[in-house]
Amino acid sequence: MPRQTCRSGALCPGSNARLAAVRQTICAPRRHILCAAQTHNEGVRIRIEACDLPGSSCGPSPDRPGGYHNIHVGVQRRNRRDELLGLVPAGAPAATWTVDCAAVRSPAGVDVKGPYIQGPPGGRFIYICWGTVDKAGSFTLFRRAKLWFDAIPPAVIDSALDLGLLVGRLGLTDRNGNPLCAAVRPPLIEWSAAAAD
Repeated sequence: MPRQTCRSGALCPGSNARLAAVRQTICAPRRHILCAAQTHNEGVRIRIEACDLPGSSCGPSPDRPGGYHNIHVGVQRRNRRDELLGLVPAGAPAATWTVDCAAVRSPAGVDVKGPYIQGPPGGRFIYICWGTVDKAGSFTLFRRAKLWFDAIPPAVIDSALDLGLLVGRLGLTDRNGNPLCAAVRPPLIEWSAAAAD
């Protein structure tokens, strides 16, 4: 199966060729996304560029013997499970979400906060939510992926604060052809810094 590319033209992380190696990956130490004595706040944006979406239907589960249909995906607002940013049909060729954040530098690292950033200091992440949309337009969640910040290299975080944009590129289909879920860290996602638009 050919490797897919993200919007930037880079090879799409999370393509099936990479997924087999995930369980053998050892993540970087979790020292650079945490909260300590604050020095100053900086604005930064986080852009998630997703490719390799799984399609509008997926197979059955014990809770849903008939499978899931008219699947959509979006980014969950903090502490508001039903409030989603940029709901996109899962049959689309790609999806992009951009969120505004505040970053606090300290001698211990960087803490990133914002309306779409989940978790406590030292355990920050973004939720990618999968659900079905019925004829009335109601979204019913059935699966989520956590894009963890703890494995982002410190140099990438520092560059993103200087340039204004942190970019995460990933594929959204798991090795079984279903919507990607659970913990997402490299190599399933590639983080980089870029100049803000």
